[in-house]
Amino acid sequence: MILSTTPTIEGSPIKEYKGIVTGETIIGANAIKDFMAGIRDFIGGRSGAYEKVLREAKATALKEMEERAKEMGANAIVGIDLDYETIGSSGSMLMVTCSGTAVVV
Repeated sequence: MILSTTPTIEGSPIKEYKGIVTGETIIGANAIKDFMAGIRDFIGGRSGAYEKVLREAKATALKEMEERAKEMGANAIVGIDLDYETIGSSGSMLMVTCSGTAVVV
């Protein structure tokens, strides 16, 4: 499956548009990660724990979208857009959504 943020795939003309596909995931960060991120915020530096959670959430949302496109008979997704939000009473949950157009190239 070809995944692209661009509206076309160079050298591969789109033969058929299958429709819009989406992927969503919501993932929580535990208290230890929150504590360590707070220390990082105070002393500076990157939060490896949160970066890992973010990468996992993005991969899960993209995989879900890819599976939906396959079910439609597509072999590529173009125009992919990724969105990130924090949700929950204290913003402790990370929501990653993606959308694109399932196509046959």
